[in-house]
Amino acid sequence: MIARIIQFSLVQRLFVLSAFIGLTAFGINAWLNLPVDAFPDISPTQVKVIMKANGMTAEEVEAQITQPIETELLGIPHQTILRSTTKYAITSITLDFEQGTDIYWARQQVSARLASVANLLPAIAEGGLAPMSTPLSEMFMFTIENPNLSLQERKHILDWQIRPVLRTVAGVADVNVLGGFTRTFQFAPDLSRLVAYGFSLNQLETALAEANMNGSVGRVRAGADSLVIRTQSRATSLEELAELVVGNVGGQPVRLSDLGTLSLGSLTRYGGVTRNGEETTQALIVALKDSNTASVVEGVMEKLNALKATLPEGTELNVFYNRKTLIDTAVGTLTNALTQAVLIVIVVLAVFLGNVRASFVVALVIPIVVLLTFLAMSMTGITANLMSLGGLVIAIGMLVDASVVVVENTLSQLGANKPLPRLHLVYRATREVAIPVIAGTIIVIVVFMPLLTLTGLEGKLFSPVATTIVYAMIASLVTAFTLIPVVASFLLSSKDGGVPGYLQSLQLAYRRSLTFVLNHAKLTGVVALSLLVLSGLLFSIAGKTFMPVMDEGDIIVQFEKSPTISLSSSLEIDKQIERMLLASFPEIEQVVARTGSDELGLDPMSLNETDVFMQLAPSDTWRFSNKQALEAAIRESLQAYPGINVGFTQPIQMRVSEMLTGTTGMVAIKIFGADMQTLSDIANNVANVVRKQEGAVDTNATLIEGGDFLSIIPKPGVAMAFGMTNAALSRYLKMQVTGIQVGEVIKGRVRTPIYFGELEQGQAAILSPDVLNSMMVLMPSGQELMLSDIANITRTQGPAVIEREKAMRFAVVTTNVEDRDLVGFVEATQKAVRSSVSLPSGYAIEYGGEFENQIRATNNLLTVIPLVIAVIVLILFTIFGSLKLAALVMANVPFAVMGGVYALFITGEYISVPASVGFIALLGVAVLNGVVMVSHYESLKRQSLSLSERVASGAVSRLRPILMTATTAMFGLLPLAFASGPGAEIQKPLAIVVIGGLISSTLITLYLLPIGYHYLERRQNG
Repeated sequence: MIARIIQFSLVQRLFVLSAFIGLTAFGINAWLNLPVDAFPDISPTQVKVIMKANGMTAEEVEAQITQPIETELLGIPHQTILRSTTKYAITSITLDFEQGTDIYWARQQVSARLASVANLLPAIAEGGLAPMSTPLSEMFMFTIENPNLSLQERKHILDWQIRPVLRTVAGVADVNVLGGFTRTFQFAPDLSRLVAYGFSLNQLETALAEANMNGSVGRVRAGADSLVIRTQSRATSLEELAELVVGNVGGQPVRLSDLGTLSLGSLTRYGGVTRNGEETTQALIVALKDSNTASVVEGVMEKLNALKATLPEGTELNVFYNRKTLIDTAVGTLTNALTQAVLIVIVVLAVFLGNVRASFVVALVIPIVVLLTFLAMSMTGITANLMSLGGLVIAIGMLVDASVVVVENTLSQLGANKPLPRLHLVYRATREVAIPVIAGTIIVIVVFMPLLTLTGLEGKLFSPVATTIVYAMIASLVTAFTLIPVVASFLLSSKDGGVPGYLQSLQLAYRRSLTFVLNHAKLTGVVALSLLVLSGLLFSIAGKTFMPVMDEGDIIVQFEKSPTISLSSSLEIDKQIERMLLASFPEIEQVVARTGSDELGLDPMSLNETDVFMQLAPSDTWRFSNKQALEAAIRESLQAYPGINVGFTQPIQMRVSEMLTGTTGMVAIKIFGADMQTLSDIANNVANVVRKQEGAVDTNATLIEGGDFLSIIPKPGVAMAFGMTNAALSRYLKMQVTGIQVGEVIKGRVRTPIYFGELEQGQAAILSPDVLNSMMVLMPSGQELMLSDIANITRTQGPAVIEREKAMRFAVVTTNVEDRDLVGFVEATQKAVRSSVSLPSGYAIEYGGEFENQIRATNNLLTVIPLVIAVIVLILFTIFGSLKLAALVMANVPFAVMGGVYALFITGEYISVPASVGFIALLGVAVLNGVVMVSHYESLKRQSLSLSERVASGAVSRLRPILMTATTAMFGLLPLAFASGPGAEIQKPLAIVVIGGLISSTLITLYLLPIGYHYLERRQNG
């Protein structure tokens, strides 16, 4: 069949050329329109439920909201994780589903379960499904700056002028607004006036609701027309609200303004944003799942540019995070490496082929195969990202292998001066190498199949690598047996045959060295085996990690302060630290910090928790040699602020950690149990053990206990004697502390809530327990009593945060790891914790983090790779018809791995999943070169040569194709090995392993394999 394809291509040369021109055009179109992202979509199918209950403590929210919802959600099929975080007034419940679960089905299931449990929840509970986003959906962040606008005015602009427009951008799930104050129309009741007019608060609330409304009546006929009838009394401004009539006393109308004071106010807020030492407001763009990041960001920027002209004079939109910037930089790193690899491979081909036209024929494969790969990626929905482009860079050196062998053999046939037509010589040369080339390519494809069996995060990261390589290898094989013979038939002639003089000199030197090695076969074998054993020892003690940390360019520092701190105090500390950082570190261009909960509830932090985003200057302006040194200096400067737990991370890194374990930090140690105090004690003990481990930094135990509460316990029967129920008392106090919403004013699309209460900049006028104790309470009977007369007020403590997973409470210890391999750190920590921390009955410890992915990936590969090796042996047996020869070729593999191990050891890299991918790649290249050599040896049996001459001359004649395949693959990866910039860290271990392995496997193929073949043939022939 292959012979027919080759024959058809040479007979229909114009058709083949036209077909490839058309495919190339489609490939160019795919390349220009291929979606671009930093990473493939690594997030699971995830659904979040956000429920809010203003005023409820964490324990109350857990008991009345979190637990009933969790109980209902546990029955949903295909879920893998159910975890929740419960804090004051809010709970965030996260469900992860099995890979491949449809997001719409999952959301429908969760929505149905929420509806069935709704009647069990308290009346004040509100919320539901979060926007259909992913943990990595935060694409774009900016603050709104204008010294002439108050924080309330800035937030009003974000809420009603900017947010509605940005939500129209395709791919935007929502716009999260943080910081500032939400505008309200605030009514502070005057208790004496209420008594004088005979109003209770409940009566006033009902009267206001009935007065501030528009009603629909129906229709009336007016001749041929039908007119809609409505009543209209809804206020549209603060002035109209003040004039609303809410009652009648003595025949005189009672207006709302007669019963208290109306003013512009602000809602109680549970978070704030600071920038460079001053408060500000922030918007965060959340993208839909499966949206095109670059398109979303471009659409947002286009809308913002159009909005600028409509904003108040002096307003600036300060963008401090743009995911597209990282994407462009990271993809640019890989694109540059790809371009350099292509150029290097072309130069290498020119050197070894020694012929411009022959080099052009082979080099033609590279752009065509790359474009065909882009076409296949586009058709199968693979984005251009760090991993898929990395796979293409890996394949660059290998995708020319088939064409190299075809062209090299064509040159040999043409140079032999045989009296045959050129087309026939090209046909015969291509057909001769078809079987080993196809077998070698199939082996390379089979070698990368284990990556497609990986699951979890590692599977989502590395399956695009394997898929891209497979696409490229298939395209290269098709091209080698269709287009290459056609182009060779046009461009190559008998004058192009032969070997250049400098390569003849290289062949002569190789023959001499090979003769020496064959004469000292035992010594060569001993040296090779000794080096192999030593590499095995190095491999056994090498550090292991999941993946190198990618430098995203910016830093996030997470603060955890005292659980009892107020928002204003927390923000003041943030501002002080920001000013210090800007004054001490010119490397930091700006600092934006977010404290407390966001508006959507996607990231429900407490008032004591802060994410500090540091935008850095270009690294060539730094005083520090690298980012780690800068972080160490910042960490040291923060020690001047005692009582603050600190953790360093990056935007994407932070969200990936949260996705894996529900918390930040490279390693999360979870302690499961029932009692919060016991969990807190165990967590603190574990944290003390972890801090002593080599490499541990930013080690923190979650501050569970420490939430301070004022418990107001009504005196039995006292309030009821005046007509005040416990529920009415609670509502009255809520009005005084946080305000209660009693309606809203609608003007256009702007909706302004009406609140009863007296708040100052979103804070209660009652600012101390003493003031609360002496506060006057208006009874339904019309009397005023001090709160202390009807209730006892005590100060108590309780949990500030309750974490749950699998419907169980847990405490967590998080830590980062520096200057040590992650897996080794976890193993040492597990041993230390087991020996130092005793667990009561009913309590358990689990370890989570990226190391789990490394262990799972390793176990998966150890299971699958033996099957792959068996398949390769079967292919080799099919080619050679001999298990001995198949084993001889497979003997190259451990020596290829040997070179990779030495390369890792010399460069100080750890064994990681990218390094493992490099070892897998070596498996294919090592076998491919062995197939080329042994196949040629077997073909020489038809000639009357002695065994020694056959081994020597066969090896010399295969020197050029073997060196070409090895050096193109090796030099093609050099740009990755020496690349810098975001994304280079991930691919570097892979490149290092392959380069080291290619050096050793090439030497083994050229020297040890001839020894092995000579030995096997001599034994077989007696």
